[in-house]
Amino acid sequence: MTATADNRTATCWCGQLRAECEGEPFRVSVCHCLDCKRRSGSAFAMQARWPVEAVTITGEAREYVHVAESGNAASFHSCPICSATLWYRSEQMPEAIAIPVGNFADPAFPAPIYSVFEERKCGWLEIAGDGIEHFG
Repeated sequence: MTATADNRTATCWCGQLRAECEGEPFRVSVCHCLDCKRRSGSAFAMQARWPVEAVTITGEAREYVHVAESGNAASFHSCPICSATLWYRSEQMPEAIAIPVGNFADPAFPAPIYSVFEERKCGWLEIAGDGIEHFG
């Protein structure tokens, strides 16, 4: 993992697939929808978004297109060696590349500013902090 004021680097588990991100993300969010829970293998998913032109992808990836309950499709890109999903793009936000925050392996990564699909949030979970917007 590399992080400077000017860039951040995300990798898959084996390091074959990389995303070099210029600048800070324009959106960091937590999602509690069932699809994101399945994708992340956790109680929620946290992702950061950059403009497409600010991200350079290197390495080989496999694509999987998933249509959510909403009817919106997203294309997920994962490593063919270790199977980790490194990034995705959605129809709802085609100008952005979303990268799961865990792929940066950075405990100091910026906090989320949005928590969405909270009606599906685990009852024992609280997303707290200054300036976080909460949506049903």
